Amino acid sequence: MIRQFLVGGGVSLVNIAIHALVMTLVVRVAQRASAELKSNPSLTLIAVMIPTVSVLMMTHVVEVFVWALAYLIFGVAPDGAPRVYFAFVNFATLGYGDIVPLERWRLLGPITAMNGALLLGWSTAVMFEVLRRTLARHELSTGD
Repeated sequence: MIRQFLVGGGVSLVNIAIHALVMTLVVRVAQRASAELKSNPSLTLIAVMIPTVSVLMMTHVVEVFVWALAYLIFGVAPDGAPRVYFAFVNFATLGYGDIVPLERWRLLGPITAMNGALLLGWSTAVMFEVLRRTLARHELSTGD
């Protein structure tokens, strides 16, 4: 069991580091973009939010691939199981149950799900913060 927590914790920390780096960049780029776009508030929101959400989605895909790589390295899934699919199902907490980890790695599914839930929630918070800051910056610049 300790081995599962060490592996799961290690992979989670790698994903947290990836997420922290991307979140910092997303917020900074969104701030700059919304400061430079002073025209139509709707267009500003579109110009800031579409790239923000797209980058966050791509980041989650990278994080799923990190889990899939760990599943491959440690032999978590049965032979021939599609590891990326298995990682997505766990990360997104879908829990289909059509693929289950080998008995000795049974805790990695829930650890992956916990990591995914936290990172997805973090992304949601960042999206709302970018939206809030973009709207606030536009209101300040127009005096509305």
